[in-house]
Amino acid sequence: MEFIDLQAQLATMRENIDRRIAKVLDHGQFIMGPEVSELEERLADYVGVEHCISCANGTDALQLSLMALGVGANDIVFTTAFSFFATAEVIPLVGATPYFVDINEETYNICPISLEQAIIACKAAGKGIPRAVIAVDLFGMPANYPELRLICDKYDLHLIEDGAQSFGGSISGKKCGSFGDIATTSFFPAKPLGCYGDGGAIFTNNQDLAEQCRSMRVHGKGDHKYQNIRIGLNSRLDTIQAAILLEKLQQFPTELERRNYISKKYASALRADLVHQKASAGFTSAWALYTVSGISESRQSYLDRLSAQGIPSGIYYPVCLHRQPAMQDALAEPCKKAEAASQKAFSIPMHPYMSDQDIDHVINGLSQ
Repeated sequence: MEFIDLQAQLATMRENIDRRIAKVLDHGQFIMGPEVSELEERLADYVGVEHCISCANGTDALQLSLMALGVGANDIVFTTAFSFFATAEVIPLVGATPYFVDINEETYNICPISLEQAIIACKAAGKGIPRAVIAVDLFGMPANYPELRLICDKYDLHLIEDGAQSFGGSISGKKCGSFGDIATTSFFPAKPLGCYGDGGAIFTNNQDLAEQCRSMRVHGKGDHKYQNIRIGLNSRLDTIQAAILLEKLQQFPTELERRNYISKKYASALRADLVHQKASAGFTSAWALYTVSGISESRQSYLDRLSAQGIPSGIYYPVCLHRQPAMQDALAEPCKKAEAASQKAFSIPMHPYMSDQDIDHVINGLSQ
């Protein structure tokens, strides 16, 4: 059994993917070829925003977003303490300071109450200028954007959606990638919509932000490639990866249905001492990962039980961001719930090509 089975996925669409790659090889426009603009149009339409700007990876998408918003030296960016390092890494890369806040224990996502406490504390301490919030849709579950928007509006902060794991998720029918002033996603192979290399995208309804991101992903390009009107990055999506994503996007709705089917099976049948990630009313996850926390045994005992049955598992994430050595100069609220999750949470197999037999094997494996 595979934790995420990319080979099973490839087997279902290999012929069409090969055909799309061959077309790119034939026309030879390997950088910013026609498939890139076609993909951007289709992704924008799927998410329901005016602009999609593809780039080299999800980390660059976040950094470009911060740059477009003008976040820099002496600015404070608030974010969750429980996420992959890239969420926080981009903040000092633009010269700003991260301020880590705690999570909601039921969703693993940023806690609005902890966020507002951090904003108030930051303003009182005068340690920098509060400028933005990066909310993460962890494991595919949208963060609480209705509440986050109220807080950001109240304190005049930019709201950035880190949707690296949540493409396909939604709140009351509104898709992930459409929340906040600007949103990002990742096409890393293991993501719900992944390519066969690195890739990322930025989503926004703001024309000015879109134009800046399009410029900055190509070295701050102006009217032509040898005119540079701002400092930027080299962050273009390869045409071959765009071609692969175009093919995968056609299959994506079916895959998303299967992910939700599996999540419901897990939620109804897994042993009672496992706490599941919970969705609020109207919230739909993309289920990039299915993560639980044990309450009656140590995490290692659950992992050992799975391993004995030949079932893979993963730990996301064993170290909170505010505990990372590279973040020793960051600010942080008390993050007790995030730290508890880092010690208890673990993920079990989740991908749309799991058979019902595989699902039952995982359920039974945890019950041994």
